[in-house]
Amino acid sequence: MASRVVARIRILPAEADSDLDNIIGGLKNKIPKDMQLKAHAKEPIAFGLQAIIADFLINDEEGQIDTLEDSIKTTEGVGEIEIINISRQFVKTT
Repeated sequence: MASRVVARIRILPAEADSDLDNIIGGLKNKIPKDMQLKAHAKEPIAFGLQAIIADFLINDEEGQIDTLEDSIKTTEGVGEIEIINISRQFVKTT
């Protein structure tokens, strides 16, 4: 099994009045089955505008981040995206 990484991505809506909850729902349905939306939060930008900060769990394989980016960009309501960070997922064993 391939190792996994967490990609933290800032997602800006296409319109100022976009419903961020609808965008989040669309993301969950749009990303490939081997990827997972682990967490998300809304981040104030300015003048009442908000972005989505989302953590996606993906396989650490060539081309995976490109596939994820394409899936996000083609989700209805998404304007721009910015990769904030990519890090390995560590699992605590007991």
